[in-house]
Amino acid sequence: MNTRTHAHEDADAAVRALWQRWAADHAPADRERLILHYAPLVKYVAGRLSVGVSASVDLGDLISYGIIGLIDAIERFDPEQGPRFERYALRRIKGTIIDELRAVDWVPRTVRAHARAVQTALSDLEAQLNRTPTDEELAAHMRIDVTRLWDILGQVSLTSLIALDGLFVDGDEGHRALAETLHDPYAVDPHGRVERCELRAALAEAIHKLSERDRAVIVLYYVEGMTLAQIGDILRVTESRVSQMHTRAVLALRAKLLASMR
Repeated sequence: MNTRTHAHEDADAAVRALWQRWAADHAPADRERLILHYAPLVKYVAGRLSVGVSASVDLGDLISYGIIGLIDAIERFDPEQGPRFERYALRRIKGTIIDELRAVDWVPRTVRAHARAVQTALSDLEAQLNRTPTDEELAAHMRIDVTRLWDILGQVSLTSLIALDGLFVDGDEGHRALAETLHDPYAVDPHGRVERCELRAALAEAIHKLSERDRAVIVLYYVEGMTLAQIGDILRVTESRVSQMHTRAVLALRAKLLASMR
Protein backbone atom coordinates (compact mmCIF):
# COMPACT_ATOMS: atom_id res chain seq x y z
CA MET A 1 0.00 0.00 0.00
CA ASN A 2 1.56 3.30 -1.07
CA THR A 3 1.88 6.57 0.83
CA ARG A 4 -0.99 8.23 -1.08
CA THR A 5 -3.37 5.39 -0.12
CA HIS A 6 -2.34 5.69 3.54
CA ALA A 7 -2.93 9.45 3.44
CA HIS A 8 -6.38 8.97 1.89
CA GLU A 9 -7.36 6.42 4.53
CA ASP A 10 -6.07 8.69 7.32
CA ALA A 11 -8.12 11.59 5.93
CA ASP A 12 -11.27 9.43 5.78
CA ALA A 13 -10.72 8.28 9.34
CA ALA A 14 -10.30 11.88 10.49
CA VAL A 15 -13.58 12.90 8.82
CA ARG A 16 -15.42 9.95 10.38
CA ALA A 17 -14.05 10.91 13.78
CA LEU A 18 -15.14 14.51 13.20
CA TRP A 19 -18.68 13.36 12.39
CA GLN A 20 -18.73 11.23 15.54
CA ARG A 21 -17.70 14.18 17.70
CA TRP A 22 -20.25 16.44 16.00
CA ALA A 23 -23.03 13.87 16.50
CA ALA A 24 -22.10 13.52 20.16
CA ASP A 25 -22.05 17.14 21.32
CA HIS A 26 -22.65 19.47 18.30
CA ALA A 27 -19.69 21.64 19.21
CA PRO A 28 -19.49 24.83 17.07
CA ALA A 29 -15.80 24.19 16.42
CA ASP A 30 -16.57 20.79 14.88
CA ARG A 31 -19.29 22.32 12.73
CA GLU A 32 -16.79 24.89 11.43
CA ARG A 33 -14.36 22.09 10.56
CA LEU A 34 -17.08 20.22 8.68
CA ILE A 35 -18.02 23.38 6.77
CA LEU A 36 -14.40 23.94 5.74
CA HIS A 37 -13.97 20.30 4.72
CA TYR A 38 -17.08 20.24 2.51
CA ALA A 39 -16.85 23.83 1.19
CA PRO A 40 -15.58 22.62 -2.24
CA LEU A 41 -19.04 21.07 -2.78
CA VAL A 42 -20.53 24.58 -2.59
CA LYS A 43 -18.08 25.96 -5.14
CA TYR A 44 -18.82 23.04 -7.47
CA VAL A 45 -22.62 23.50 -7.36
CA ALA A 46 -22.42 27.30 -7.55
CA GLY A 47 -20.12 27.07 -10.55
CA ARG A 48 -22.50 24.78 -12.42
CA LEU A 49 -25.55 26.91 -11.63
CA SER A 50 -23.80 30.18 -12.46
CA VAL A 51 -23.88 29.45 -16.20
CA GLY A 52 -26.62 31.55 -17.76
CA VAL A 53 -27.60 33.41 -14.58
CA SER A 54 -28.11 37.14 -15.00
CA ALA A 55 -24.89 39.14 -14.83
CA SER A 56 -26.39 40.95 -11.85
CA VAL A 57 -26.03 37.75 -9.82
CA ASP A 58 -22.47 37.38 -8.59
CA LEU A 59 -20.83 33.97 -8.18
CA GLY A 60 -19.99 35.03 -4.64
CA ASP A 61 -23.71 35.41 -3.94
CA LEU A 62 -24.36 31.88 -5.20
CA ILE A 63 -21.58 30.56 -2.97
CA SER A 64 -23.05 32.42 0.02
CA TYR A 65 -26.45 30.85 -0.66
CA GLY A 66 -24.79 27.47 -1.02
CA ILE A 67 -22.96 27.79 2.30
CA ILE A 68 -26.36 28.26 3.96
CA GLY A 69 -27.49 25.02 2.31
CA LEU A 70 -24.31 23.24 3.44
CA ILE A 71 -24.79 24.35 7.04
CA ASP A 72 -28.39 23.18 6.91
CA ALA A 73 -27.24 19.82 5.52
CA ILE A 74 -24.69 19.40 8.32
CA GLU A 75 -27.31 20.25 10.94
CA ARG A 76 -29.84 17.76 9.52
CA PHE A 77 -27.62 14.87 8.45
CA ASP A 78 -27.59 11.69 10.49
CA PRO A 79 -24.35 9.75 9.81
CA GLU A 80 -26.04 6.55 10.99
CA GLN A 81 -28.78 6.70 8.35
CA GLY A 82 -29.38 7.74 4.79
CA PRO A 83 -26.96 8.20 1.86
CA ARG A 84 -23.39 9.46 1.93
CA PHE A 85 -23.19 13.04 3.13
CA GLU A 86 -21.77 14.34 -0.16
CA ARG A 87 -24.83 13.20 -2.11
CA TYR A 88 -27.20 14.53 0.54
CA ALA A 89 -25.36 17.86 0.77
CA LEU A 90 -25.31 18.40 -3.00
CA ARG A 91 -29.12 18.26 -3.07
CA ARG A 92 -29.46 20.65 -0.11
CA ILE A 93 -26.91 23.10 -1.52
CA LYS A 94 -28.48 23.14 -4.98
CA GLY A 95 -31.99 23.47 -3.53
CA THR A 96 -31.00 26.40 -1.33
CA ILE A 97 -29.31 28.28 -4.19
CA ILE A 98 -32.31 27.74 -6.45
CA ASP A 99 -34.73 28.87 -3.73
CA GLU A 100 -32.71 32.04 -3.12
CA LEU A 101 -32.47 32.82 -6.84
CA ARG A 102 -36.20 32.49 -7.23
CA ALA A 103 -36.79 34.59 -4.11
CA VAL A 104 -34.92 37.54 -5.64
CA ASP A 105 -36.76 36.99 -8.96
CA TRP A 106 -33.60 37.05 -11.04
CA VAL A 107 -35.30 36.15 -14.32
CA PRO A 108 -37.13 38.99 -16.11
CA ARG A 109 -40.66 38.34 -17.36
CA THR A 110 -39.56 38.75 -20.96
CA VAL A 111 -37.03 35.93 -20.56
CA ARG A 112 -39.67 33.63 -19.09
CA ALA A 113 -41.95 34.55 -22.00
CA HIS A 114 -39.16 33.66 -24.43
CA ALA A 115 -38.70 30.31 -22.67
CA ARG A 116 -42.38 29.51 -23.11
CA ALA A 117 -42.26 30.57 -26.77
CA VAL A 118 -39.27 28.33 -27.52
CA GLN A 119 -40.83 25.39 -25.68
CA THR A 120 -44.11 25.81 -27.59
CA ALA A 121 -42.26 26.01 -30.90
CA LEU A 122 -40.24 22.91 -30.04
CA SER A 123 -43.41 21.02 -29.15
CA ASP A 124 -45.17 22.06 -32.39
CA LEU A 125 -42.22 21.15 -34.60
CA GLU A 126 -41.63 17.87 -32.76
CA ALA A 127 -45.22 16.87 -33.58
CA GLN A 128 -44.78 17.86 -37.22
CA LEU A 129 -41.32 16.40 -37.83
CA ASN A 130 -41.36 13.50 -35.34
CA ARG A 131 -37.85 14.53 -34.29
CA THR A 132 -36.07 17.38 -32.56
CA PRO A 133 -35.89 20.35 -34.96
CA THR A 134 -32.62 21.97 -35.94
CA ASP A 135 -31.79 25.51 -34.90
CA GLU A 136 -32.57 26.70 -38.42
CA GLU A 137 -36.00 25.03 -38.41
CA LEU A 138 -36.79 26.34 -34.95
CA ALA A 139 -35.75 29.88 -35.86
CA ALA A 140 -37.79 29.79 -39.07
CA HIS A 141 -40.87 28.56 -37.17
CA MET A 142 -40.48 31.43 -34.69
CA ARG A 143 -39.84 33.87 -37.55
CA ILE A 144 -36.49 35.00 -36.24
CA ASP A 145 -32.93 34.41 -37.44
CA VAL A 146 -30.63 31.80 -35.90
CA THR A 147 -28.44 34.43 -34.23
CA ARG A 148 -31.49 35.82 -32.43
CA LEU A 149 -32.51 32.28 -31.40
CA TRP A 150 -29.07 31.67 -29.89
CA ASP A 151 -29.32 34.97 -28.03
CA ILE A 152 -32.69 33.93 -26.60
CA LEU A 153 -31.36 30.50 -25.58
CA GLY A 154 -28.46 32.20 -23.84
CA GLN A 155 -30.85 34.39 -21.87
CA VAL A 156 -33.15 31.50 -21.04
CA SER A 157 -30.35 29.19 -19.84
CA LEU A 158 -31.49 28.70 -16.25
CA THR A 159 -35.22 29.18 -16.52
CA SER A 160 -35.39 25.40 -16.52
CA LEU A 161 -35.20 25.70 -12.73
CA ILE A 162 -38.67 24.82 -11.49
CA ALA A 163 -40.17 25.75 -8.12
CA LEU A 164 -41.24 22.72 -6.13
CA ASP A 165 -44.60 24.35 -5.52
CA GLY A 166 -45.07 25.08 -9.22
CA LEU A 167 -47.98 23.24 -10.81
CA PHE A 168 -48.02 21.06 -13.88
CA VAL A 169 -50.66 19.06 -15.68
CA ASP A 170 -50.68 15.42 -14.60
CA GLY A 171 -53.00 13.55 -16.92
CA ASP A 172 -56.48 12.84 -15.59
CA GLU A 173 -55.52 13.97 -12.08
CA GLY A 174 -55.44 17.64 -13.08
CA HIS A 175 -52.80 19.94 -11.62
CA ARG A 176 -50.31 18.72 -9.05
CA ALA A 177 -47.34 20.30 -7.32
CA LEU A 178 -43.92 18.94 -8.25
CA ALA A 179 -43.23 18.51 -4.53
CA GLU A 180 -45.95 15.87 -4.48
CA THR A 181 -43.93 13.74 -6.89
CA LEU A 182 -40.76 13.65 -4.75
CA HIS A 183 -39.78 10.21 -3.52
CA ASP A 184 -39.85 9.46 0.20
CA PRO A 185 -37.06 6.86 0.67
CA TYR A 186 -38.71 5.58 3.85
CA ALA A 187 -42.20 5.07 2.42
CA VAL A 188 -43.46 1.94 0.71
CA ASP A 189 -45.36 3.16 -2.32
CA PRO A 190 -45.90 0.58 -5.11
CA HIS A 191 -48.02 3.03 -7.12
CA GLY A 192 -45.31 5.67 -6.90
CA ARG A 193 -42.72 3.13 -7.94
CA VAL A 194 -44.69 2.36 -11.10
CA GLU A 195 -45.08 6.08 -11.82
CA ARG A 196 -41.34 6.65 -11.45
CA CYS A 197 -40.60 3.73 -13.78
CA GLU A 198 -42.98 5.15 -16.37
CA LEU A 199 -41.48 8.62 -16.03
CA ARG A 200 -37.97 7.21 -16.33
CA ALA A 201 -38.97 5.33 -19.49
CA ALA A 202 -40.61 8.46 -20.95
CA LEU A 203 -37.51 10.52 -20.17
CA ALA A 204 -35.22 7.90 -21.73
CA GLU A 205 -37.36 7.87 -24.89
CA ALA A 206 -37.37 11.68 -25.01
CA ILE A 207 -33.58 11.80 -24.65
CA HIS A 208 -33.21 9.18 -27.39
CA LYS A 209 -35.16 11.44 -29.78
CA LEU A 210 -32.79 14.37 -29.25
CA SER A 211 -30.14 15.13 -31.83
CA GLU A 212 -26.81 13.41 -31.24
CA ARG A 213 -25.07 16.56 -30.02
CA ASP A 214 -27.93 17.61 -27.72
CA ARG A 215 -28.05 14.09 -26.30
CA ALA A 216 -24.30 14.24 -25.68
CA VAL A 217 -24.69 17.53 -23.78
CA ILE A 218 -27.42 16.05 -21.54
CA VAL A 219 -25.44 12.89 -20.79
CA LEU A 220 -22.13 14.66 -20.17
CA TYR A 221 -23.74 17.32 -17.95
CA TYR A 222 -26.21 15.28 -15.91
CA VAL A 223 -24.67 11.80 -15.94
CA GLU A 224 -20.95 12.49 -16.12
CA GLY A 225 -21.17 15.68 -14.04
CA MET A 226 -18.99 17.72 -16.38
CA THR A 227 -19.00 21.51 -16.51
CA LEU A 228 -20.13 23.29 -19.67
CA ALA A 229 -16.54 24.34 -20.31
CA GLN A 230 -15.38 20.70 -20.23
CA ILE A 231 -18.21 19.69 -22.56
CA GLY A 232 -17.23 22.52 -24.91
CA ASP A 233 -13.69 21.14 -25.09
CA ILE A 234 -15.04 17.71 -26.04
CA LEU A 235 -17.49 19.01 -28.65
CA ARG A 236 -15.04 21.69 -29.83
CA VAL A 237 -17.46 24.57 -29.35
CA THR A 238 -17.51 27.53 -26.99
CA GLU A 239 -18.91 27.33 -23.47
CA SER A 240 -21.69 29.78 -24.40
CA ARG A 241 -22.67 27.55 -27.34
CA VAL A 242 -22.86 24.53 -25.01
CA SER A 243 -25.08 26.59 -22.72
CA GLN A 244 -27.41 27.31 -25.65
CA MET A 245 -27.46 23.64 -26.64
CA HIS A 246 -28.19 22.62 -23.06
CA THR A 247 -31.07 25.08 -22.82
CA ARG A 248 -32.59 23.92 -26.10
CA ALA A 249 -32.28 20.27 -25.06
CA VAL A 250 -33.91 20.88 -21.67
CA LEU A 251 -36.79 22.78 -23.25
CA ALA A 252 -37.21 20.02 -25.83
CA LEU A 253 -37.28 17.36 -23.12
CA ARG A 254 -39.81 19.31 -21.12
CA ALA A 255 -42.02 19.72 -24.19
CA LYS A 256 -41.82 15.96 -24.91
CA LEU A 257 -42.66 14.98 -21.33
CA LEU A 258 -45.57 17.41 -21.13
CA ALA A 259 -46.90 16.05 -24.43
CA SER A 260 -46.65 12.48 -23.11
CA MET A 261 -48.75 13.44 -20.06
CA ARG A 262 -51.64 14.76 -22.11
